Amino acid sequence: MTSQPNIILILADDMGYGDFGCFSQGRCHTPTLDHLISQGLCLTQHYSASPVCAPARAGLLTGRYPHRTGAIDTLDHRGLDRIALRETTLADLLRQAGYHTGMVGKWHSGAIDPRYHPNARGFDEFIGFRGGYSDYYNGWLYYNDVVKQNQGQYLTDLFTDTAVEFIRRKRRQPFFLHVAYNAPHFPFQVPAEELGPYTSTGQYTMAVSTIYAMNRRMDRGLERILNAIKLQGIEDNTLVLFTSDNGPQLRGSGENCTDRFNCNWAGYKGVVYEGGIRVPMVIRWPAGMMAGQRHCDQMVHFTDWLPTLLAAAGANPPRDIHLDGENLLPLLRGQERQTNPRRFWQWNRYEPVLASNSAMRDGPWKLLRPEIPEAMHLPKEDGELDREYKQVGRFTDICRLPMAPRHIPTPPPPLLFNLENDPYEQHDLADSQPERVSRMMRDLETWFAAVEADRHTITD
Repeated sequence: MTSQPNIILILADDMGYGDFGCFSQGRCHTPTLDHLISQGLCLTQHYSASPVCAPARAGLLTGRYPHRTGAIDTLDHRGLDRIALRETTLADLLRQAGYHTGMVGKWHSGAIDPRYHPNARGFDEFIGFRGGYSDYYNGWLYYNDVVKQNQGQYLTDLFTDTAVEFIRRKRRQPFFLHVAYNAPHFPFQVPAEELGPYTSTGQYTMAVSTIYAMNRRMDRGLERILNAIKLQGIEDNTLVLFTSDNGPQLRGSGENCTDRFNCNWAGYKGVVYEGGIRVPMVIRWPAGMMAGQRHCDQMVHFTDWLPTLLAAAGANPPRDIHLDGENLLPLLRGQERQTNPRRFWQWNRYEPVLASNSAMRDGPWKLLRPEIPEAMHLPKEDGELDREYKQVGRFTDICRLPMAPRHIPTPPPPLLFNLENDPYEQHDLADSQPERVSRMMRDLETWFAAVEADRHTITD
């Protein structure tokens, strides 16, 4: 057995709390995940870096706020999904520490240009697609630098097969495997045999029935991955993590998802209410490395995982990289936390607008600036072009047409919530806490100015 643990980081796509069987009040079924949660460490205040996927993934892979990395939107065709070439990824650093690195699934951190390909960003192996979504049966897939069309195998199963084979091949050396399922992201497609338990009740729309069935199929894939670890005799030396990139999709795509359960969190994918950024995380690391059958209610952020996983591997990040996250390995092992971090979020379409869809958290307090519709708007023509890029997946250059001008009106006032007393963000306390609002607003503005100054130094 190698002294360095294998690391398997599994990421679902748009999977919220209510998509987990144990949190869904009986609506859906994920027995493998439920068992993993009961046996491992479940983080109850775990946050993505963004309410949408490309920026979220950038924060996860770099340990830095998405704005600093240049990945500020989901628009492949504009190149706004790209992690800047100057950034160092978790895969880069683990490879330098002696790991064989592999990725399976959805990349969405640079869909166009070979310089942004996963093989150029630290991954020795990559099988998957590079854009924001793919058809589950007939999309285009990269096998490292070779592009092939999927010949009808359900994509979740294909990614599981690939992950299991990777584990078999690399069992004798330390490896980092990033399994980035695209389930349950649109388009909502699933093998017919998974649908019966949900459509037979008449309780859900077809879209939500399909989403729950997609999650069940992914849960079967997780079971196969865990069984592969056990079969290869490396279970005791393998750190497994499962989370989602952001909250669930309840609007858009032309599908009726309004009855999709989200554990009563306010908001959904795309907004910085808890329902958009607060996502489950479960961790299992046997052999005395980390106690299981526990919950941790400390705030943890996507940017914390790069320094934490490096520490688990016995490595340190380079001193010349400014990380926004912190090493939480001692916390995960049950020690008292020595810091009281503040965390920040902001996302809108195109150029970032601080006054729209931004938030900060300081202890139990959360300041939130609601979204401004004009800043969130994606013009129809640009949306159609982005869909074309995503569906074809083989363009060689980004779109350089000018973006449509827009007018941002006067923003609504900020909101203030105490999540300890009001986790569902029902009671705005801004009027009763003007000094706190002013102080947190200044902190949010200072953060935004710093990360935007970083972004504006990016050259490619």
